[in-house]
Amino acid sequence: MQKGLYVLLLWLVVLPAYAHLGRLLGTVYDQTTNLPLRGVTVQLTGLGRATVTNEFGQYRFDGLVAASYKIELSHVGYTSQVITVSLADDQIATVKTVLVAASVELREVVVASLRAHDQQLISQLDIKLRPIVNSQEILRIVPGLFIGQHAGGGKAEQIFLRGFDLDHGTDIRLTVDGMPVNMVSHAHGQGYADLHFVIPELVEGADFKKGPYTTDKGNLATAGWVDFRTRTALDRSFVKLEGGQYDTYRAVAGLDLLGRKRRANKQSAYLASEYAYSNSYFDNPQRFRRLNVVGKYHGHVSANTNLTLTGSTFWSRWNHSGQIPDRAVASGLVGWFGSVDPTEGGETSRTNLNAQLVTVTPRNHVIKNQFFYSNYNFTLYSNFTFFLKDSLNGDQIRQQEHRNLVGYSGSYSAQSSLGKTSWTTTLGAQYRQDLTQGTELAHTRNRAETLDRIQYGNVNEINAALYADELVQLSSRFTVNAGVRVDYFRSQYEDRLPPLPVTKRAAQGIVSPKLNVYYTVNPRLQLYLNTGKGFHSNDARVVTVQNGRQILPGGYGSDLGLIVKPVPNLLINAAAWYLWLAQEFVYVGDEGVVEPSGRSRRVGIDLSARYQLSKTLYADVDLNTANPRSLDAEVGQNRLPLAPVFTSTGGLSLQTPAGWNGSVRYRYMANRPANEDNSIVANGYFVTDMQVNYARRHYTLGLSVQNLLNTRWKETQFATESRLRGEATPVEEIHFTPGTPFFARLSLTYFW
Repeated sequence: MQKGLYVLLLWLVVLPAYAHLGRLLGTVYDQTTNLPLRGVTVQLTGLGRATVTNEFGQYRFDGLVAASYKIELSHVGYTSQVITVSLADDQIATVKTVLVAASVELREVVVASLRAHDQQLISQLDIKLRPIVNSQEILRIVPGLFIGQHAGGGKAEQIFLRGFDLDHGTDIRLTVDGMPVNMVSHAHGQGYADLHFVIPELVEGADFKKGPYTTDKGNLATAGWVDFRTRTALDRSFVKLEGGQYDTYRAVAGLDLLGRKRRANKQSAYLASEYAYSNSYFDNPQRFRRLNVVGKYHGHVSANTNLTLTGSTFWSRWNHSGQIPDRAVASGLVGWFGSVDPTEGGETSRTNLNAQLVTVTPRNHVIKNQFFYSNYNFTLYSNFTFFLKDSLNGDQIRQQEHRNLVGYSGSYSAQSSLGKTSWTTTLGAQYRQDLTQGTELAHTRNRAETLDRIQYGNVNEINAALYADELVQLSSRFTVNAGVRVDYFRSQYEDRLPPLPVTKRAAQGIVSPKLNVYYTVNPRLQLYLNTGKGFHSNDARVVTVQNGRQILPGGYGSDLGLIVKPVPNLLINAAAWYLWLAQEFVYVGDEGVVEPSGRSRRVGIDLSARYQLSKTLYADVDLNTANPRSLDAEVGQNRLPLAPVFTSTGGLSLQTPAGWNGSVRYRYMANRPANEDNSIVANGYFVTDMQVNYARRHYTLGLSVQNLLNTRWKETQFATESRLRGEATPVEEIHFTPGTPFFARLSLTYFW
């Protein structure tokens, strides 16, 4: 009885205090598009309270006493604002703020525990200031990530990151607006990621993170992940024309369908298209053609729910020169840009539908639902070994498939407070199913005659996952993120080679925990520790033959790093990292398949620095080291072929109020082993690029130059055993694709 009276008295004392507390509700808009702005940092000055705007650009602060408050709003690429709001007892104050896009001022960038989990992003400004031929090249902006094209511009580029030769995407997860890019159990290689269906001018930005530390990123996200975000709205319609050396032409157009008035009512829609043609710099004309068409609608289906619909279609066809052996160039058989088999080439297409629904409840809970579908077709003719196996007809192969991809991604997120701590709880579910018809590897001649089918069948692969993630802001300095995901895979392969079709299946599940800790010492220094388990799936054709063993090899990683601003205009990010994989991939070019190998370990250091030299001039540099080793091979035979050991990128960027902007940039990759014992070496390179733009209200003129110094370099290299026509015995040596020579292009963009 006495205890009950005590509780009652306590409520009588406390309740009046809470009864007079007010609430602050705000919404932030982008001035250019009139649409809500997600991810804006909002702080109450002097109170140590902060939050981030949700999908509707909304934020809220509860439990505020009657007083005058200063609200600071900041977002990368926008001018920061400070507003004052007076709050009375029991009042609910509503605030609307418009942020204006502006050049990045490093002086204004604050190292904050609140945004620790998404410090790394690529902005539209970064993309504009660098020579970009296609969306795949935006990947180069990720510190330490290199790409290489070795099949004429239409095939997905080879990717290198953190001591990995990732082939075309074995251990990096790529998405566009949350829709997967990687193709599992692909005809050419596991995780094949072709971004050419994205128009670069429509990319608003890209979020990325290196390592397996993000709960909602599953298969293939071991070395890292990148999510491209396309523009929700066009502020203006535009037409862009480009022309350059080597018969290179490109036209892009984007049409705003609803106009500014409809954007004020939270609706937008646009239609855009791209056509590109080039013969490229090879002796064998490339005759590359690419066509893209995309439409996007964004609007509110109710007061609390918005809908984004995206539809696109893409088609490309090309010839390519393929890899050529060192001895063929040295003997004069072919030139530096020549070809041993001029009949190589390919054709691909992809049609996408992507629907995203976001609901924000009155209690500020966020519910996301996404449904996506892709129809994908691929045909590629290659000849890696020339006349090694067939001295009469040659070793040309055809890899092709027809694929339907369906999927769903959903999440529920809620924010709550406990004392002075803030908790963000996210629960999610994901589903993906890939169904291919006629996944084929065949021995062919002249792209016209099928000599022998080596593989032919259908893949039916399912990946279902559940995850839970908790982001806890214990104080203005200390943030902890913990999560776990559970994935289930079922791989099925129907082998349709004679005599009779045979279907085999395999299934496996995997649990992937994550733990990330961030401590902000002050607004100039933050320390962090990322740890987590990730995985990559193996090709269905491999695991079903092996009775399901190692469908999902796990990987364990950790990053120990810091973000520091020693002076106002200098931002440094440094990390020592470690990654252990239960199984490597080895791509066997002669057979056109992937085969599982043994365990591996990689350690390295990443260092990135951004320095603002003046109001208009910026400098940046990235240095990345790696020590990749196989753990199941003898010392001296344990190198990982083509894995980069040291890379660096950097440059100077200029932005002036008079309309001039541009950059001069370099990229460097050091020599690296091309085989396990380092007896064959892939030579490094140092290449520079330049971009200059002059922008006025209604037009922009641009000049881009790739390989400004006309350096002779090898873009991709492989240690391959091959035999040229007339050779008595095969030879193993470097086979390479030459890198771009001096390549200039002019562009004119008109806006209205």
